[in-house]
Amino acid sequence: MGYHMVVARKQVLVQLDDQLVADLDRLAAARGTSRSELVRRGVLAVLQAADMADADRALQEAYRRDPPDAELVEAAQRLAAQTSPGW
Repeated sequence: MGYHMVVARKQVLVQLDDQLVADLDRLAAARGTSRSELVRRGVLAVLQAADMADADRALQEAYRRDPPDAELVEAAQRLAAQTSPGW
């Protein structure tokens, strides 16, 4: 999803306790940014994490529906072992 795209902004009321606001303001000052920007970044991180979790679940479900061929997996493992750098 394009969460990072610049679009018109909408103001949203979010209720936070005093300590959380103080911590957020302290971090914003230390990072040279605004409270709103930190909240936007936090929301973006939550949305991206949810997208990644959804993709992981979809991939796992696909493997449950159609498991990989054991011989193909074994051949891929042998090839990887043969071509990986010997660090």
